[in-house]
Parts: sequence; structure tokens; C-alpha cells
Amino acid sequence: MKKYGVNELRKMYLEFFESKDHLAMKSFSLVPHNDNSLLLINAGMAPLKPYFTGQEIPPRKRVTTCQKCIRTGDIENVGKTARHGTFFEMLGNFSFGDYFKKEAIAWSWEFLTEVVGLDASRLYPSVYVEDDEAFAIWRDDIGIAPERIYKFGKEDNFWEHGAGPCGPCSEIYYDRGEKYGCGQPGCEVGCDCDRYMEVWNNVFTQFDNDGHNNYTLLENKNIDTGMGLERLAVVVQDVDSIFDVDTICALRERVGELAHKTYKENEDDDISIRLITDHIRSATFMISDGIMPSNEGRGYVLRRIIRRSARHGRKLGIDGMFLAELSKTVIEGSKDGYPELDEKKEFIFNVLTQEEKKFNSTIDQGLSILNDLEEKMQADGVKELSGDDAFKLYDTYGFPLDLTKEILEEKGYTVDEVGFNTAMQVQRETARKARKVTNYMGADATVYDEIDAAITSEFVGYDKLTFESPVTVLTSETELTEALTDGEVGTIIVDETPFYATSGGQHADSGMITTKDGEFVVEDVIKLKGGKIGHVGKVTKGMIKKGDMVTLSVKESQRRDTQKNHSATHLLQKALRTVLGSHVEQSGSYNDKDRLRFDFSHFQAMTAEELAEVEKLVNESIAAAYPVVTKVMTMEEAKRTGATALFGEKYGDEVRVVDMGGYSIEFCGGTHVANTADIKAFKIISEVGVAAGVRRIEALTGDNVLAYYQNIENTLIEAAKVAKAEPAKLADRIQALLDEVKALTTENTKLKDQIAKSEVADVMKDIVEVGAFKVLPVAVKDVDMNALRTLSDDLKEKIGSGVVVIASENAGKVNLIVTVTDDAVKAGAHAGKIIKEAAALVGGGGGGRPNMAQAGGKNPAGIADALAKGVELAKTQLA
Repeated sequence: MKKYGVNELRKMYLEFFESKDHLAMKSFSLVPHNDNSLLLINAGMAPLKPYFTGQEIPPRKRVTTCQKCIRTGDIENVGKTARHGTFFEMLGNFSFGDYFKKEAIAWSWEFLTEVVGLDASRLYPSVYVEDDEAFAIWRDDIGIAPERIYKFGKEDNFWEHGAGPCGPCSEIYYDRGEKYGCGQPGCEVGCDCDRYMEVWNNVFTQFDNDGHNNYTLLENKNIDTGMGLERLAVVVQDVDSIFDVDTICALRERVGELAHKTYKENEDDDISIRLITDHIRSATFMISDGIMPSNEGRGYVLRRIIRRSARHGRKLGIDGMFLAELSKTVIEGSKDGYPELDEKKEFIFNVLTQEEKKFNSTIDQGLSILNDLEEKMQADGVKELSGDDAFKLYDTYGFPLDLTKEILEEKGYTVDEVGFNTAMQVQRETARKARKVTNYMGADATVYDEIDAAITSEFVGYDKLTFESPVTVLTSETELTEALTDGEVGTIIVDETPFYATSGGQHADSGMITTKDGEFVVEDVIKLKGGKIGHVGKVTKGMIKKGDMVTLSVKESQRRDTQKNHSATHLLQKALRTVLGSHVEQSGSYNDKDRLRFDFSHFQAMTAEELAEVEKLVNESIAAAYPVVTKVMTMEEAKRTGATALFGEKYGDEVRVVDMGGYSIEFCGGTHVANTADIKAFKIISEVGVAAGVRRIEALTGDNVLAYYQNIENTLIEAAKVAKAEPAKLADRIQALLDEVKALTTENTKLKDQIAKSEVADVMKDIVEVGAFKVLPVAVKDVDMNALRTLSDDLKEKIGSGVVVIASENAGKVNLIVTVTDDAVKAGAHAGKIIKEAAALVGGGGGGRPNMAQAGGKNPAGIADALAKGVELAKTQLA
């Protein structure tokens, strides 16, 4: 068997499946696209999930890839064994509802035995214990003896991840020979030793799990095949581990050269050599995909990997900076499959060098501090480093918590992680409270203060909406960076931009910044100190690097609509001065794609007639189709044109003057329509006061005016339907309905009064005599408070002298009223005091004057007690 190299095997695999009508797709980025479930791509199928779930249509039903992957779940073991690594390449062939088990199994066998040339007698398939179909294919179609087909349970041969698509697996193992075995009796496929190595895994996605282990067959069955390229190379090249295959071995040897160490002479050195060999591969590929070292997310994974490598380089005795040098070997060994590594090598070297330099500047002092802390712990007889001390190492010396844990673990110590996280939270809270000046993104303004003062931007968007320019600065939300990658929020600064930044009352443009590899959605554009223009937004695809030549594309529809509103404010100011007088001065304005807002000095609300006249003048100016001409001139020249300046504004030696056919001439740095006719229409929708002597008009232009009237028309038609009238006769219909309601209300009130009176026709028998006075308690139903007041007055007149207490249950609630005749008030009766205590018995409260008080309650069951309490209190007061 020929001992093919890693690059040869990758090429052979992809070409084999292309011959089986598969589309060979290049590796996806390590940064997951629109997938918040993953920090980094960790399997060949991960970036293809949208095709498996049906969210997206695959470019072809048969696809093959060699996907770069990173897994850090066992990062603590990397280097300690030759089995573990963080970076690997995953070969895969995929079927989206096309071929299934028969073809997948046959092709896997064909590739391994006929293309690669592995000895068929040393290959052993396994199947899920209940997958009789796969077992039969191996036995009958491929011709494998039944005793050589291993059956394993769910744990080994069934792929599922909670609810959703899942299915059985069929793996292929290769017997590497007794020299790699454990020598124990019963050593066979499934043993934990290195003799039987799994090289291929076919996943047959045929079921849907409802989350409760109830399985139904999928309508479209899929194939998801995974095979580690480095593992295959280990088998083909007959070497001990992944660190011995051709490309990785060359890198491992280069580490040894730099350290002046020989592999397999000292176990401690071997640990460091393996760790650096693995980690520099991960770091190189991560940076090539735009991941930057940081203290969060995948940026933290990268920082941790780089700093672990740097520390182990010191342990090996490597002098000075070495990671960029090792990265050259990574690129040389992998550029056949990943040409982008070579294209981005200077960028990769720069990022590695900067991060290594940052760490080197503090590591010696940090290690010294950590050594002192170790001695103190030893002296105190404790085995755990405090969270505060661990945080100090992180905050001051750049030691990630994981690095501190790793160093201490080697010496038998642990770290108080809870205390560390508490200290971290305290620092974040302190920083948040201290934060005073914030930008659009809510980050400290100093993220922009760190930018080189010599860098400036020029706005070139007065006459163009697309432009190409190099990226001069990139920032994340918190720091300057060399790149932004998929899903990251940040700011891009370029030399020249067609994007207008929010200023002069005009809202910023939005749009896209693109390269051949990346897309950045511009959500806001801001002016920064020193003449810089920041494009704030989010990377939605690929990556953007510092130095990239990018295409900046402004969203045309938004710019056009914003310009209509901005130009209309100029016409509005002229119309206001014409109608209201020359005292009108602009106090502020805001123009975006949806509306315009104009604040101006005026000392009283505008009349309907004044508003109509202003609106008419603006629309006449639009219809006049005045050409809009913009000129840059000196201040003196501008003054001679009669241009209106913004009161209190400071201007430079040269100003932009916007002239609309001589009708309106103003100083202005914003963007405008080419002709007033482009505005189409103007409609004032409100006029209000916003401060003493300042009024505000809000208005619409263009298609927004049409939409405004369309909305009114729709409302009118809907209202006419409800009123059962033609739209033209709706006003008459509404007046008729109002008259009818008024008549019915009057009639209803009369009826309620009559009902209330009839209910109490015989209540006089309930009168309680208190000397010369009478106290009358009355309970009625479904009488509201207005009718109760009328009834109370009637009863008060009937009793002549005394107190009337009435309670009504109405819609599940209670209304109470107490009235007292004038002579009873003089005798000491007080309606407010009576009702206060009575209302408490119906779960309510209230009060009032001595002669009349009312209350509400929510417990009708207490009415009888409330009336009794009223009588009791009245008797006491009148006694």
C-alpha cells in the first residue's frame, strides 16, 4: 500500500466523490454562519445544517467537503497524550434526500480498498444493533462475513442530539496490527487501545425524535459521512499518531528545531512540543478566518491557544518570538487545500506577532507574581488560589483563568473560580458606573480615542452612492482590531466613503460594505473626532480585514427619501418666514427616510389657516420644479447671495450653499434632491409647542404622503362599512347616530330613575326613628352612581329630617351614598364619617362632605352589614 500524504488523501477523496456526481464545495469558515448554537465549526456537517433541516436548498443533492474543524472540549489533554488535538480536517460526503445506505456503504468500501488500497482483510464494519438493513448490505452486497460485522448499541452507533433528525451509524475500523495493541485477551474492535482505529463513520439520518424518544421515519432520508483526514493518514502512513503524519510531523520537527530539542527524548518536552504543534495549526486557521484574540467567545479561545503556546515555548527554552515562524510551516503544509492561508499569511503573521508580544510583555512579571502566590499558599498550607488573586493575574498581567489553572494544576493547586467570576463582575459594574461618554454602540468613547489622530475620512457621497476604498481602521465594540468576522459587531473606517454620517439634522445612510469574501451591514454612520467617519454595523458573511479594498454601497431608496425630506425643510423654512414673518429662525431639525421634523421660533400656535398657507407654498415650490444647485464658496461670497445661516452655528472659511431656484438659499452640508419636483408632495401632519417660544412641525413627503392619504381613505372606508353608509355621507350618518344616542341616553336616564323609584316605593317602612330625626337604609340593584344621587335626593325630601344610606349592587361591584339633611348636620350627623366606616364592610373606601358622601366597593356580600353600620353610626351621631 502506498503511503499517501495528507494533501494527496484530501484530493483523492474529493475527486472520488466528484466521480459519484457530488458537488465538491470548499471548506466553510470556522466561524458559524447564523448558528448561535456553536462557537466554532466542530464537524463536517455543522455548516450544512440548514440543508439537513430544510431551511435552505442545497446547491446539489450530493455534496462532498473537506471541512476544517476545531474542538476544545479536551484542550487540557492536548499535548499530554498523542491522541488529543484541537484542530482537524473532516472529510465528508452528504446526501440530502438522494442516495442512502446501499450507496453510502458501497462507496466507503470502494474508496478505502480500491482507491486508497487498504487491506480489506484488516477492515471491520460495525452497525447499530437494530439496523438489520445495514447489516444485510455489509454481508450480502459487500461480502463481509457476519462474524466480522460488529453490532453496537445506541451509545456507540446511533447519532442523535435531543429532538430532531437522527439515525443509526455504520463505522469502519482498521486493524493496525499487534504492535499498536494492548496485548490483553479479548482485544478486538471496540477496545480502547490504538490497534483498531475507526476511520469512517456513515450516519444514516432516517428518523425524527420528538424529544421523548418516540421515533418516526423521515420523508427525506439523508447521509452524513465523517472521516478524519489526519486519522486516515495515520492508518495509510502506518505511524503512531496524528503528530507523526507527514505535514504535522514536519511542523513538529520545526518546533524541535526552534527549541533545540528532539522528540521522544523527554516526556515533559514532548508534551510541550505536541501542544505547540497542535495549537499553532488552530491559531493559523482561526486567524485566516478573521477570528481575533479577545477576552470573549471564540476570540478568547484563540487568545487562550496562543498564550498556551507561548508559555510552552518558554518551557522548551525557545528564545524570542516564534509563533509567526511556526505558522509559515503550517501554511506551507496546508496551502494546497487552503490557498487562502497563503493569501492571508502577512495578516496571520501580524496578528500572531502582536498577541505574542502583548503576552511576552507581562508574562515574566506575571509568572513571578504567581510564583510568590504559590509560595504563600504553601506557607499557609492552602491548596486553592483565591479568586481575587486569580483576577489580578488576569486583569493586570493578561493571564487567562485557564492558563493560571493549568500552571497551578501542574503543581497540585486549584483556583477559586467562583471568586474569580465575582471579582470580574465587580469590575464590570464599576466600569459601567464610571462610564460617562458613550457612542452609538454604548461602548466607552475611548474605543475611538485609540485611533491614530492622523487618520481621516472624506465624504464623497454627494454625487455617488457606491465607491471603493481601503479599510484604515477596524474596531470591535470594545477595542481596535485587525479583522471582524461573521456575526461580530464593530466599526469600519475607510479613506473615502459615500455614506453620509448623521449630522446637520440629516439621519445617516445605511447599506453594505463588501469584499470578495465578506459582507458588513452598515446600520449607522457616525462622525468621530479628527474628521473620521465610522460605519457601525455587523458582519453577516465571511470577514473584513484592515487594509482590504472594500466596496461601499449606500441603500439608494433610503438616501432618496431622506433627501426629499431634507430638501423639503428648506422650502418649509422659507414658507414659514413668508407666512409668519422674518422672526422665524430654525431651532432644530431631523430628517430621515420616513418623515421630517422642523423646530422654529414662534410665540403662539399656528392657526389652521396659517398651516394651510404654509403647506400650499411648499407644494407650489415643489410643482415649480426649481433646480437645486450646490456650491462651495467663501463665507463672504455666501453672504452676498443672501443665504440663510443656522443661528448660532459656527462655520469655516468655506461653506456649502444650497440654492433652490433662488427661492430658498441656505448654508447646508447635507444631501439634497436635484430638483424640487423630485420631492413630489408635502403634507403637514402636526404642529405643537416643544419649549417656550419654539414650535415644531412634523411633515411627510413623496410616497409617504400618498401612504398617509391611503391610510386615511382605508380608515374612512372601514368606518363607513361599520356605520352602514356611503363614505361621502358618513358625516351625516355619524351626526344622526349621535343624535340618536343622545335621545336614547336621556330616555335611559328617565327609565333608570323610574325603576329606582319603583324599587323603593315601600322602603319607608324601614325608617328608624332617632328622636326628631329619621334614618333610612335602602338596598337596590343595578343602579349606577348618577341614578343613586337622584334617588337619594328624592328620599331625603320624603323623610324631611335625617339621614339616607343607600347601597346598590351593580355589575358585581358596590355603590354607596349617604345624604344628610341640613338640620341633621347641625345636630351632629356627618355623611363623610358614616360612609368611611360603612364602605370598609364592602371592601372599599370613600368620603365626602357632612351633607353628602359616596364610595365604591368590590364585595356585594357586605351590603347588609354596611347599611346596618350606617344606621348605627347615624343613631350615635344624632343621639
